[in-house]
Amino acid sequence: MSRAFVPLLMAASVLALSASAETIAITHAKIETVSAAGTIEDGTVLFKDGRIIAVGTHVAIPATARIVDAKGGVVTPGIFAVSSDLSVMEVEGVRNTHEESSKLGAAFDVQYGINPASTLIPLARQGGLTRAMVTPVAPHGHEGDRDENAGEDYTAGTANEGVNASSLFAGLAAGLRLKVGDADPVFAPRAAMVVDLGDDGARVAGSHGAAFQLLKSALDDARLYAKRRGAYDNGQSRSFALARAEMEALQPVLSGKIPLLARVHSAGDIRQLLKLAKEEHIKLVLEGAEEGWLVGEALAASKTPVIIDTEADLPQQFETLGSRLDNAARLQKAGVLVAITGNHSFAMLRQARFNAGTAVANGLAYEDALAAITLNPARIWGLSEHLGSLAPGKDADVVIWNGDPLETSSWPLTVFIAGTEQPASSRAFQLRDRYLHADDGMPPAYH
Repeated sequence: MSRAFVPLLMAASVLALSASAETIAITHAKIETVSAAGTIEDGTVLFKDGRIIAVGTHVAIPATARIVDAKGGVVTPGIFAVSSDLSVMEVEGVRNTHEESSKLGAAFDVQYGINPASTLIPLARQGGLTRAMVTPVAPHGHEGDRDENAGEDYTAGTANEGVNASSLFAGLAAGLRLKVGDADPVFAPRAAMVVDLGDDGARVAGSHGAAFQLLKSALDDARLYAKRRGAYDNGQSRSFALARAEMEALQPVLSGKIPLLARVHSAGDIRQLLKLAKEEHIKLVLEGAEEGWLVGEALAASKTPVIIDTEADLPQQFETLGSRLDNAARLQKAGVLVAITGNHSFAMLRQARFNAGTAVANGLAYEDALAAITLNPARIWGLSEHLGSLAPGKDADVVIWNGDPLETSSWPLTVFIAGTEQPASSRAFQLRDRYLHADDGMPPAYH
């Protein structure tokens, strides 16, 4: 970091702190509250000290409030990226910008790799994002990283070749606040444990079924370790497949304090996972679930929420032969809590709201689609008391749009995070401005 940049960062922090204390009233807005209040055609959102005070048509505005006239624009809660690698992957083709661990397994805590200065965070805010759940990816990759030339050969991971349960686990997820100048943006550390199953788990264990057995063995080890910590310390326990740090990291999963986020795709694997979760008494969140609609009733009965990419409708692998565009609508009808995402990659952050629009085009109610990118992610991660909708007492994550946020032609006009208005600039805009005018008196080397 250059010395010239340090004062700018400090100034941004001071500005953010002072701005969050002001009272702001957004007026003349079409408010999509994503709450029991529904849609307010011409209303006001009033917030102070980072929290919403009032939402409605007849809101008393203090004389000291700064008024932001939405001029009929749409106002929504900030978009919550329900599962993303934002801030832990900067350049896809440069491995040393990827935060992942092949050695720590379940003990890997992604919060320590989050980069608050990531150039991609301003880009995310330009798409209306205000929060993200950063979910690590295991080093063996996930569906977006598959080698198409590798085929379906899982024989590389067999018990005779030293299968390690650690390789199934990507690590612990963390909630990220996208507020400018936030020196400590992690607001929900250790929010979930991430495990890769399906084809990716099969690459580790040798087959889909072996991956479930490996997962069950890891959970059994962690449970036994918790009962016999003293014996373990004294070298009087049997050997375990996982390291101590990993078994400690799994304790909140076993106690039900955090869910197990499982990346799984086929209906058969989902059924097996639901059975395992019931036996192990653990909470689940599913990501992927392209064939989830086939087991919607079972998902609803077990109260298992699902994170889906609504445009993942091609049978690219054997485990996704049943994928279809109306997956979200069918799951919603079955009573499943659905959150919509784009591709896990940072490059697809804007895609979530467009995917929500795709879901509407394929049978999902508009209000349910909007909830799937705002309130439902907060519900899934146990954060809905403070996030996800526009209601008194909640954090003032508020976005003013120039049109329907689920349309590709719309974009945010103003973004507030925890009551602070965010700058609209990004590295791309800064580079544009730097090189736009060559006659600005700066030396040639600057350009």
